Amino acid sequence: MIRVLLADDEPMILAGVRAVLSTDPDVKVVAQARDGREAIVLAQAHQPNVALLDIRMPALDGISAAAEIGRTVPHTAACILTTFGENQYVARAIGEGIQGFMLKSGDPRELLAGVHALAAGGAYLSPAIAQWVIGQVRDDLAGLEQIESRIERLTSRERDVLSLLGEGLSNGQIARRLHLVEGTVKAHVSAILVKLHADNRVQAAIAAHRAGLI
Repeated sequence: MIRVLLADDEPMILAGVRAVLSTDPDVKVVAQARDGREAIVLAQAHQPNVALLDIRMPALDGISAAAEIGRTVPHTAACILTTFGENQYVARAIGEGIQGFMLKSGDPRELLAGVHALAAGGAYLSPAIAQWVIGQVRDDLAGLEQIESRIERLTSRERDVLSLLGEGLSNGQIARRLHLVEGTVKAHVSAILVKLHADNRVQAAIAAHRAGLI
């Protein structure tokens, strides 16, 4: 069972997201918060697998709340629920190591796919905002030519791993897809992050998108 924490100061959004999640028998909402500080307290109390956080909330914004949850409840994967009008916050969120970004207005199937990917240890970007995110972090990841040059340093197997990582798969899922042991995949991911100069899996996934590996 995937345990989920929801945090949003808009009751209609909370109700809508909860309704979508309720359609999946493998997902259970264990707590709801109306601001960032409450989200931190509830995450520490309920130990969810995934925390879905509005990017802008009273008391403490979603990015700051997600960063604190990451420090105090490290096994909880944080995902930001955003709109196109809040794009300026996304680069900061990536810098805080947040693993997912999903549009509030996106396809409900994307929400469920994202929750499952995050719970399994992967990263997830809604397809509708992936291209914008790529552009937003351009300065952090250098130019496309430099990215392609860095990807050329990867071995064939590392490229395979990066491609699946870019799809949001966890190490375990990548291992099963490529018929490898999970420890080997973990080693490949570490090597990929070093070679791409990426700080986390989200940045590596963005590099994979930019280089056309997805």
